[in-house]
This record gives sequence, C-alpha cells and structure tokens, in this order.
Amino acid sequence: MKRALTAALAGICLVGPAQAQTLFTGDTRLACEAIMCLSSSQGSNESACQPSLERYFSIRKRKLRDTIRARHDFLNQCPDAQKSDGMRTLVSALAAGAGQCDAANLNTLGYLGISPITGVEVLMISNVMPAHCTAIYTHPNTAYPRDQLLPRYVGVPDRGGLWADPADYDRVLAEYNARIAAEDAELARNGWWWR
Repeated sequence: MKRALTAALAGICLVGPAQAQTLFTGDTRLACEAIMCLSSSQGSNESACQPSLERYFSIRKRKLRDTIRARHDFLNQCPDAQKSDGMRTLVSALAAGAGQCDAANLNTLGYLGISPITGVEVLMISNVMPAHCTAIYTHPNTAYPRDQLLPRYVGVPDRGGLWADPADYDRVLAEYNARIAAEDAELARNGWWWR
C-alpha cells in the first residue's frame, strides 16, 4: 500500500503531456497530495502524506464554517478538484469532515434529551452519521475498506448509545450490554419508587 500511495502522489503532482510534464509545487502540490491522502484509510500513516496533511490541518479559523471554507479553498487549488462532479463532491466532503469521522469524534455529536431511566437531562449521542462522513466513507474516489473502518453505532441514543470503531466494537458492545443489564436490574429492584 505504501508504494502504491507514494506512486499515486507522484502521479497527481504531474500535469501535461508526457513529453512536457510539469511538476506541481507549493500549495498546488500540497492540495493535490492532501486530497489523495485524505481519501485513503492509510494516508494519515504515510510519511509522504505528512507535509500535505500538516498544511491542511493547520488551516484553522475562529468559526468552524470559516475553517471548512478555507480548507475547501485550499483543496480547490488542485486542478483535479473541479474536473468532475465526483471530485467536487469529494472535495466538499473532505473539507467538511476529514479527520472528524472516527468514533471518538462522532461521540461528541449529540443533542440534549431526558434519560428514561434517571429523568435527568443528558447528552444523547446521535445514531445518524453526518452526511459528510457517509460521503467520505462511501465515495467511489476514496479507498476506505468499509467493513474494516466504518464506525458502528452501539445501542440506542436514549440509553447511552455510542459509536465504536470496528476494532473496538465487540468490547464496546459488551460494555454497553453490561451497563444496560445493570440499569435494568436496578430499575426492577427499585421499581416501586417509579410507580
């Protein structure tokens, strides 16, 4: 995979007919490399990707929408970013959510609701993956093995459901089921208080 990604990075940084190829430089090159690296499950682990990813993630503004817009503008510096509808949608999805679609980040997205067990207002983690994350994981121009990398939701939102990365899914599911069983047992033991 490492050689294939490195070769692909070299290939997207060249433009023009074979006899007169020009090598992209500066932000144009980094933008093209960032698109390639963000589109691959292995990109963040490749040393060849580090300069472009550092440049991409260093783009930060005071407001999230401004950060997304600035990252989108950066990625659009790659000439291929606007060549097709598929590339335009990929660049938009990457700008909106690259690096933010793992279980840890998805578990920060939620809404306030009343727990049916305690009656207390709690943050309930949404069981719906954001559209930009779905677009990144399922886009035909990305290289994400869906069965290995796609986070999975465990449980239900009003009972403390949460996202789990595939490697942790079995452990998170077992912990969730044990917690629900303990809550249900406690509720049954103290059920007369609820009547």
